[in-house]
Amino acid sequence: MAKTAVVILNWNGKSFLEKFLPSVLQHSMPYADVIVADNASTDDSVEFLRKAYPEIEVICNTENGGFAKGYNDALSKVNAEYYILLNSDIEVTENWIQPVINLMESDPQIAACQPTIRSYHNPAKFEYAGAAGGFIDAYGYPFCRGRIFQQLEADDNQYNNPIEVFWATGACMFVRAEIFRRFGGFDEDFFAHMEEIDFCWRVKHEGLKIMVCPQSKVFHVGGGTLPKQSSFKTYLNMRNNISLLYKNLPAERLFPVFASRLILDGVAAFKFLVDGGFADFWAVVRAHMSFYRRFPVHRKKRQAINHSSVSCIYQGNIVVDHFLRGKNKFTDISTQKFSK
Repeated sequence: MAKTAVVILNWNGKSFLEKFLPSVLQHSMPYADVIVADNASTDDSVEFLRKAYPEIEVICNTENGGFAKGYNDALSKVNAEYYILLNSDIEVTENWIQPVINLMESDPQIAACQPTIRSYHNPAKFEYAGAAGGFIDAYGYPFCRGRIFQQLEADDNQYNNPIEVFWATGACMFVRAEIFRRFGGFDEDFFAHMEEIDFCWRVKHEGLKIMVCPQSKVFHVGGGTLPKQSSFKTYLNMRNNISLLYKNLPAERLFPVFASRLILDGVAAFKFLVDGGFADFWAVVRAHMSFYRRFPVHRKKRQAINHSSVSCIYQGNIVVDHFLRGKNKFTDISTQKFSK
């Protein structure tokens, strides 16, 4: 069994593989095996890999089940102690693996960890999908050290300390294979977006830790599969966010959070409409309709979770803090307001 396996999930990403796979191979071997899991691509990704990199193992999924099912299917065929889930649009750097593995080896309670994620196109800044570690507020809105909504900070080494966080990005997630299997991997109903937050929340219910290790840095293009302006992306983010809240919130928080979210999501939908984004407006409506239509399924999932108080939840409302109070940086937020 390999100690560590880097698994790149690919869907029609030949151009990313051509561009970034060389750096992954250069900086990963001999520390880890490198595997590409193809999610039923319709381009010539697999043919390219087999011709250009015959030494790389390629796992071919029979269907495109999105990020969640794609990784669940592929990782069931990978025998390793640690999985590194790596997006195809990431450029890794020298010594990006060992610092994270060393941190995880130092504490068996660490279930998952991420490096610092910086922007490939603007390397001085953090990147949206993870930045220097993921958090969530009391109403289910995710944000990061180094990124609040669309506000990205420059990386001036202000977040160079490894700390416990709420979620680790799926763009580059190190996870213990045994824990990934024990918790059933990702929720496949999520398809894509926020499945990693749901996974991390379920893990934290059992007292395990999620960490960020800034001694490792990678550079992420972002939006490689779904562009940021995609209404389907809006739909997935909204639907999955509601689902993960219902699954994971303690009972006493369900009503106040959902009552608040109905109002806040309504405001967001109205703003989309006013700005001419009817597709995004309709995506919000569809997201809520989908959740309520599948309520019995969500309730069954909720009943399977042992809900407990978890650390690193911001007890304020990041929407109010950012848009009304002008808090644009993680350092603007009081650390006293995070659950312990």
